Amino acid sequence: MEIIEIIKGLLTPVIAFVATYVVWQQWQTNRQKLNLERYDRRLRVYEEVRKILSIIARDAQASIDDLLKFRTSVSEADFLFGPEIPEYIDQIYMRGLTLWQCKEEYRYKPEGYDHKKVVTKMYNCSQR
Repeated sequence: MEIIEIIKGLLTPVIAFVATYVVWQQWQTNRQKLNLERYDRRLRVYEEVRKILSIIARDAQASIDDLLKFRTSVSEADFLFGPEIPEYIDQIYMRGLTLWQCKEEYRYKPEGYDHKKVVTKMYNCSQR
């Protein structure tokens, strides 16, 4: 009879330990799932950056549609990375936009067109 009382007394801590272990395992699984989801979202941002840079490298310009699509597709970078990545993405966007504007000015040569200024600006956009 005394052994049964001891077993009954030990049963509650064993159940509490097993329940704690299960909760800890669920927490670990959820944390890994969150890291995987964050990785997938970061990878999409990386792929979009690669895509716009390859368009600019291939054509020496990006269309305004390409730039707007890029801006939209990387909008969640602010939430996924530290401040340096969104700043770099903004720099890519602004340089692409400036390059597009210069190409348009070069193409249409509006009144007061300064060829040297436009070409220098285009060159500066392409340099790091």
